[in-house]
Amino acid sequence: MISRHWRGLARAACAEDYVRHLRDETFPAIARLPGFVGASILRRDLPEGVEFLIVTRWDSLDSVRAFAGDDISLAVVPPHVQDMMADFDRTVSHYEVVQ
Repeated sequence: MISRHWRGLARAACAEDYVRHLRDETFPAIARLPGFVGASILRRDLPEGVEFLIVTRWDSLDSVRAFAGDDISLAVVPPHVQDMMADFDRTVSHYEVVQ
């Protein structure tokens, strides 16, 4: 199994909108992709905004490719989500789940 990690710093006023976007748009869309296993939203309040760590789980790198495209190291961040962010990672990290 593959765990895909992405970090974004949302503007405080946009934090709930971002969570709503994930729950209403992103997660339902990727749940329809073969090989998607699950997702988690981790958040913490910081002085400069609300930091999110989004962790998705996939059964293989090929499944990740179906979501992210050929260069799986690039983050998938729609323009309207970019507008919610004070900062965000342009790349993601992938980990093999050992246990």
